[in-house]
Amino acid sequence: MADPDDMSIELNHTVVAARDQDTEARFLTEVLGLPAPTRFGPFLVVTTANGVDLDVMASDAPSPQHYAFLISEDEFDAVDARLRARQVPTFADPWHREPGSNGHDGGRGMYFDSPSGHNLEVLTRPYGSGGA
Repeated sequence: MADPDDMSIELNHTVVAARDQDTEARFLTEVLGLPAPTRFGPFLVVTTANGVDLDVMASDAPSPQHYAFLISEDEFDAVDARLRARQVPTFADPWHREPGSNGHDGGRGMYFDSPSGHNLEVLTRPYGSGGA
């Protein structure tokens, strides 16, 4: 087994397929409070605070994926307010059965759909970090 102190592997970027590249990238940056996307070749790049890029790419038939974002309590309130202003429903579970948010691990979390149907999640504590 690898020694965790010797590991230098980090996620750098992932591709997010979108029916409408501009709408998807703008939704991500506006709802999450991130800087405006930048163009890199065929991608609109959305950069998160830890330097991981979401490379939004146009696709006629995007396959829904799950993307989770670890945010602060204050950011959670801001994201929640932005979603409410856009009338985007939020859910406590990934299956979108229970409206609202959850209190997993002593933090808060919620799920919502992007314009292309990706299941987005924001959470204030990593899973398994404590609490009930």
